[in-house]
Order: sequence, then structure tokens, then C-alpha cells
Amino acid sequence: MEKITSPELLDQKISECTEKLSAKITGKGGKRAILVCGGTGCLANNSKEIIEKLEALIKEKGLSDRISVNHVGCFGFCSQGPFVKIYPEDTLYRAVKVTDVERIVEEDLINGKIVEDLLYVDPQTHEKVARMDDINFYKKQKRIALHGCSVINPDLLEESLGYDGFKALKKVLTEMTPQEVIDEIIASGLRGRGGGGFPTGRKWQFAANVKSDKKYVVCNGDEGDPGAFMDRSILEANPFEVIEGMMIAGYAYGANEGYFYVRAEYPIAVQRLLHAIDAMEKAGLLGDNILGTGFSFRCHLRLGAGAFVCGEETALLNSIEGKRGMPRPRPPFPAVKGLWGKPTCVNNVETLAQVGYIIRVGAAEYAKVGTAGSKGTKVFALGGKINNVGLVEVPMGTTLRSLIYDIGGGIPGNKKFKAIQTGGPSGGCLTEKDLDTEIDFDTLVARGSMMGSGGAIVMDEDNCMVDVARFYMDFICDESCGKCSPCRIGTKRIYELLTEIVEGRGTMETLDELKELAKITKNNSLCALGQTAANPISSTMANFYDEYLAHIQDKKCPAHVCKSLSKYYIDPEKCKKCSACSRACPVSCIKGVPGKEPYVIDQSKCIKCGTCMATCKFGAISHE
Repeated sequence: MEKITSPELLDQKISECTEKLSAKITGKGGKRAILVCGGTGCLANNSKEIIEKLEALIKEKGLSDRISVNHVGCFGFCSQGPFVKIYPEDTLYRAVKVTDVERIVEEDLINGKIVEDLLYVDPQTHEKVARMDDINFYKKQKRIALHGCSVINPDLLEESLGYDGFKALKKVLTEMTPQEVIDEIIASGLRGRGGGGFPTGRKWQFAANVKSDKKYVVCNGDEGDPGAFMDRSILEANPFEVIEGMMIAGYAYGANEGYFYVRAEYPIAVQRLLHAIDAMEKAGLLGDNILGTGFSFRCHLRLGAGAFVCGEETALLNSIEGKRGMPRPRPPFPAVKGLWGKPTCVNNVETLAQVGYIIRVGAAEYAKVGTAGSKGTKVFALGGKINNVGLVEVPMGTTLRSLIYDIGGGIPGNKKFKAIQTGGPSGGCLTEKDLDTEIDFDTLVARGSMMGSGGAIVMDEDNCMVDVARFYMDFICDESCGKCSPCRIGTKRIYELLTEIVEGRGTMETLDELKELAKITKNNSLCALGQTAANPISSTMANFYDEYLAHIQDKKCPAHVCKSLSKYYIDPEKCKKCSACSRACPVSCIKGVPGKEPYVIDQSKCIKCGTCMATCKFGAISHE
């Protein structure tokens, strides 16, 4: 792309690109476009091979001048991928395999007939749905941060320009003062989407008020919560909108350099981000004197090594500086003294992805979405025991019930909903009594959980909540940087106490010690990792105290998850004396005489692996 050196040239380029992208979507000129999901999940399910085969067959059939093949960002509905979408008909095929490509080309692209068995089937009506917008999973979503996902090719700056890209940047550089930009973000009510929920505009104002020869913008892409993939998907699908948000932030409070901090486990996001930076530099949208306005800005990328604690902003800054990723005492806060001692605002990927939209439509329009204290939308990675696993963006104020049942499709196998963990290891477990809670920063905290970066793990009746608490505490112990004693020692001791309980060695005194340690760790840790580490314990003890008591007093795990508290039995009346269980047992603890007498499990040798129960075809083996 040629250099864009003025606002007028940008307007011209945006107009050209918008017309070209519109032609692709509407089929203007008789052309058709195939969009294939290029997100990490679908790439792992061979979407790259699907693209290659589509391209080869289209070329072979002589259709290259009439049909284009594009990879796009995540469609969101991960449990149904890989997706292939065909414009202008807007036909959406799901769970596409490489072996399905030939049928799509022959039946749809050549003969104009929809491949019925590749359409989504509504689980309630059992009707086949051909259009993405008609699927319940998408109906209650509103895409702001996910703008462009599943529509534009993330490697093409032209497609970003054709889908509202850089209109906001042009507006702030030519029509607004830096203070007006900050005022607009404050008026919008945008709060940081990284977990803390601090008002973004106020953070920018703090940095603007500090006089300094150098200021920085840092984008936090160090997404470490188990099961979370929101920031990764945004960077993979539309890195340009995040860069634009970073540049607007820089203009607002006087920074001319930005750093992306992205974990190295996100190679596709890193690759597309680097490509986007390079394309923008070549087009003159990054560098010196952007659009001839005198504003200069440059972007850099730093890779994180996967330390969860580096999601904390001061630990992240240490890591960028080449130091060990450990939190700094605050104050001073980074907005006053951050990267290399200079004023720095750290905003996460999703926060910056919403900035351009706010500037384009205005703060008042943006603030119409959401609740009184939490404006706009929130992206969640919905996973666990849920039918519709995927990436969703919903207006603040959407209820947990709507998230789980309307969008998530409910619990597999019609099992009973038990809890949803929001906020990752730092959050808490919410239960059936919380299902009508409106999702926003303040209500989740009031219910004993938190928004976090957006992980949402659903659990059903087969989950043991004591084991869940132990899992998260194990994670926190591994990820604690060790700088402060309350976190380093407190989380380890909490984990040991939970282990005693799940292994049948816990007492009522163990519960008392757990409660006390949770308070100490929360009140005395240096950073949010330790301060919120006990949330899973506090919330599970508050909502599932009977399960803790069952483990301690009855020495039983109600969900049959904790092996040390499980026992397997063979019902002599149902036993067919076939010896299948005995032959499958890895420790030879099942004895009997084939065809003559029922088999019996030696409890002293049994390792509770469940192999016998899975092997028996007659339902003779049970556990408690």
C-alpha cells in the first residue's frame, strides 16, 4: 500500500477499501467470497488444510476469477468449528473437515445447492440454520471489542480500513484536543477489561497530568487465566483495532511509544500483530508525523514467558525492562512512574479494542449499553461443562442465566448446573441462586466473585468443589513470584490443607485454619495475585460447606472425584463372573473364579482408577 500522508488521503483510501470489502460481502460483480476461520482452535482442527484444499480445487475448476478464499478471525462458536462462510449468500458451514471441501465446491460453489448436513442444527427446534445471525449463540451478543472478527482478513490493512479502521484515529488527530479525547473516554464509562475495572479515562488523566519528557502506552496481552482466550482471539482477528486504540491513548496523554506484551504461547497472535505493525509502518500510519498532523507513534513487541504474575501491571513492566517479573510496591502507580520510571498507562487488549468504537460513535452512544456502573460490553471465554463452548461478547447487565442457557446452550447431558467460576483463579464460584445476577464489575464482587479478564468456567453435578478449590490453589502456588511471604507461604499452606481434606485427613480444625489463612493471605499480600488467591476457597466454603463437611466428617466425596475417598464395589447379584474387570485391573486387586464365583475388590490394594467400572458391561461395579 502506498503511503498515506494526509487525512484526505486516508479518507480516500478508507472509501476505496470500504467499497471493495462491501463488494466482497454483497457479491457485487458476480463474485463470491469464502471465509474460513483462522483462529487457533480451528487451525488446530485443520482449517489451514481446508483453505489449501479450497484454493486448489477452485483453481482446478477454473473458478479463481469468481471466487476468493480468505482466512479470518475467530467465529466464536468454538465447539462447532472449523467454520466456512460463503458470501454473498451468507451460508455458514460448521464442523467442516478437509474431506468435506470437495462437496462444498461441487454442490454449493458450482451447483448452487446448500450442503445440508454441514449446517448448524438448533438443539431445541431441530431445524437446520443456514445463517450465522440466526443461531441463538449469536443473537444476544453485541460485538464491539470483537469488531471485525469472522469478517476481515487480519493480515490485510485494506480490510481493516474498509471495516471502520482508523476513522477514530483520524478524528482525534484532526478534530479533538488530547484533553477532549480523555474527557470522551471518561464520559463513556469505559473501565479496564483486564480484571480490576479501573476507569480507563481516569488512568489516562493521571498520566496526562504528569510532566515528563517521555511517556509510554503498554498493552497487556499476558492472558494467563486457565481457560481464557479473549485477548488472544482479538489480536488474531483484528490486531489493527488494538493498535489504533493504543495510538489514541498515546495521543490523549502525550506518549509516542507503545509496547505490546504478549505471551509467547500465542504465536499466531504474535505473527499477525507483527505483520500489522509492519503494514502500518509501510503505509505511514505508524512512525513520524502521522497523516501530516505532527503526531508520531511507534510500536514494539515483547514476549512474555508465561508467568501468570506478569498479568499484574508492575510485574509486567519489570519484565519488559528485562528484570524478573515481580510486582512493585504501589504507590507510585505506573501512570505516574512506570516503564523505565516514566508515566505509563497499562491497558489490556480488550480495553484498547473498544477505544476506537467509542470515538467513532461517541461516548453517549456507547454508554447506552451496559449498567449504571459498568458500560459497554464484555468478552467471555465460555468453557467447562457447557454445550456451546466459545468466545462471546455480551452487553454488561446480561444475566448469568442468559449467558449459560441462552448463549451457552445449557449443560451437556441435561445434568444439573452447579457453579460458574468467573475471574479465573482470582475469582469465585457462583451458584444457582446467582443465576439472575446481572454481569458487571460491582455485582460480581458483591456476590463473592469478580469479572477478571473474562474466563467463565461452568461446572455441573459431577464436579467436586473442594477439588476445584484445590486445583486453583495449585495453580496459584505455581504462579506466585515468591516476593512476599503471605502469598509465598500462605498459598502453599492453603494448598496443603485442601490436600489433607481431599485425601481424607482433614479435621474441623483444618477448616478453621483454612479460613484464617485465607484472611491473612488476602490482607497482607503485595499484589492482586495473593490478595485474591483465597477467593475460590472463600466462595466454595460459603456455597458448598456441606461438601467440605462430607469430606471431613463422613470421609466421602459426594461427587466421587476425590480418589482417596472413593471405594469401588462389585455387586455379587449382578456379577456375571466373566473376569473382564480382573483382567483389566492394573494392580491385580480383583479376585474371583471365572464362571464359578463373583469377583471381589481388595480395598487395601485398590488405587481407585475406575478401570474396572469402565470395563464392566453389566453395571455390576459402583463406587461411593
